[in-house]
Amino acid sequence: MIERVLVIGAGGFIGRALCRALISQGTEVRAVSRSGHYPNPAGEEHIASDCHDPSELTTLLDSVDAVVYLAAASTPGSTAGKPSAELGGNLVPLVATLEALQAQPSTPLVYFSSAGALYDERTAVASREADLPRPRSYHGAAKVAAEHFIGAWARQFGGSATIIRPSNVYGPGQEERTGFGIVPSALGCIRRGATLTVWGNGSAVRDYLYIDDLVSLTLAALEQPPAGDVRTLNGASGESASLNQLFSLAEQVSGNKLQRKHVESRAVDASRVTITADCAHQALGWQPVVPLAEGLKRTWLWLNTTPL
Repeated sequence: MIERVLVIGAGGFIGRALCRALISQGTEVRAVSRSGHYPNPAGEEHIASDCHDPSELTTLLDSVDAVVYLAAASTPGSTAGKPSAELGGNLVPLVATLEALQAQPSTPLVYFSSAGALYDERTAVASREADLPRPRSYHGAAKVAAEHFIGAWARQFGGSATIIRPSNVYGPGQEERTGFGIVPSALGCIRRGATLTVWGNGSAVRDYLYIDDLVSLTLAALEQPPAGDVRTLNGASGESASLNQLFSLAEQVSGNKLQRKHVESRAVDASRVTITADCAHQALGWQPVVPLAEGLKRTWLWLNTTPL
């Protein structure tokens, strides 16, 4: 029975949604974020920390039944040409967390990696967990390194971990931030009548996963942890779409035109990444239920309840 969960990176889009879901099912949440500037719902204990100090994390781990690690401070684009930026923002906090977990390896860990930033470009065959990671970005390389650190911790100390590689996650609650999420950027531009800058010609293909589906996968992983092992699961809808197809759907659900300005594509962006989540279905019985068109509709409706 999972009674209390430590969520590192609780202040982000996915973290907030996961904390709400945990609390709604009666699980106590110890929520850690860098800033701490968001409302604390009942049942949530909030701590502001950069998670660089293993001794501080040891205290935070006291009496928790599981750890979810969501903290991330970069995107493939934000650290392009700046590999050192991945260290303090992403790798140092994770390594500190693993060092703290050495004292209690029986506490299962759920770590959020990345699917889109790890897999190579594919055409006919969707990427699987067993495929060799071939990241194009320093962000993706840091995720690969993090996965190997987790594997080393588990093998040395008998730890248990689930690595989730989500695709492009979107949905209600995702704020529009430059470089973070094409869906809120596109819908936000439609709402304001602004012009969206698009890297490339819009033919890049990606998988888009609705937030509720990712949360349900995470809850299933917490309830069914692997015994003294590390498993890796893709979190994906299996419904790939090009940027142009995504924009067309966004225009349909909003009833408005999206103004676009195309610029030269970036070296960090793959042209096509398709993903299968068969392993998550086999291991946990999980499968996504919200198709892209419906997810965009729900996101647009939510967006129009928030002030400009």
